[in-house]
Amino acid sequence: MILGKIPPPFMGPSIATQIILNSSLKDRYDLIHIDTRVNKDLTTMGKFSLKKIFQSISIWVKMFSQILTKRPSLVIIPISQSTSGYIKDLIFILIAKLTFRKTLVHLRGSNFLNWMNAASLPASFFVKTTLKMNNGVIVLGNNLRYLFKGVFPEQKIYVSSNGGDYVFPPSQKNINDISILYLANLQPSKGIEDLLNAIAILKNEKVKNFHLDVVGAWRSKSVEESCNKIVSEYNLPVNFHPADAAKKKFQFFANADIFVFAPRDPEGHPWVVVEAMAAGLPIISTDRGAIIESVQDGENGFIVPVADAASIADRLKKLIVDSSLRYKMSVASREKYENGFTEKKMVENLSRIIETVIAK
Repeated sequence: MILGKIPPPFMGPSIATQIILNSSLKDRYDLIHIDTRVNKDLTTMGKFSLKKIFQSISIWVKMFSQILTKRPSLVIIPISQSTSGYIKDLIFILIAKLTFRKTLVHLRGSNFLNWMNAASLPASFFVKTTLKMNNGVIVLGNNLRYLFKGVFPEQKIYVSSNGGDYVFPPSQKNINDISILYLANLQPSKGIEDLLNAIAILKNEKVKNFHLDVVGAWRSKSVEESCNKIVSEYNLPVNFHPADAAKKKFQFFANADIFVFAPRDPEGHPWVVVEAMAAGLPIISTDRGAIIESVQDGENGFIVPVADAASIADRLKKLIVDSSLRYKMSVASREKYENGFTEKKMVENLSRIIETVIAK
């Protein structure tokens, strides 16, 4: 049994659930999915409503019923990194444990310790104690294992990176106009303002023959106004596009020469980074979550300091003016993807974890 949200809205955890359910994992196991989604739009997230309470109760009842009728060997439960979110997740854990099912919790981020350190001692103790009821935890990268040190023994902390198979349409690149791509929700925590300020620096330094395509959904009106002001004030070569999925999104990847995603806040293993590697793009990013396990500084891209527009501009300039460097990093990105981040690799990792936990 796999719990998790599916799109819409299109966010990392929901995309991950959808890819896992559609992967060849379904050919190895009888997968039972419990959709835990109570928001189908980004604008309703974090807002209280009675409707959401009744939806949550309905989900708990459905899970309980499915466990009783189908008796899954293992239940995989994604966990939140907030107190209110974890309380809702704990109910899923308790339902599984009261029906004597083995459980794995799945963390799709890297903010767990920050949340625990900010919580009160009783709350932190409660979370860590109840987590120990589970048979282990899955994290998205080896460098995230430390998050659960002291909660689970080493052998119960499992690693499975994101992975997927992608088909890109024919490229429509213009060798005289380098295309930079940003694709994510448009909010400060994802680094959009830092990137726009970097483009302003390039414009000021008279760097030419490039443009930026920004694809994503605005999370607030004030951020949208702030970003549009930067673009208009400096007359930047920036095009904003609404959030696109499926073929339109992959056309942007196919047309791009460079990908930039430089988040400020903790991340898990962003799907856009996997997609950019699959598209064979040099990537500029920050050391957040498991990103550095995909983007190796100087090899298939650059790792820059957080919220550092000058560093982003410097690395962009290197890639814009040096076509051989772009090519070298492009090849390295695609090789790294094929060696570790395909659907086959993800399914192999998840299957190994599932078999190990069930066997124990």
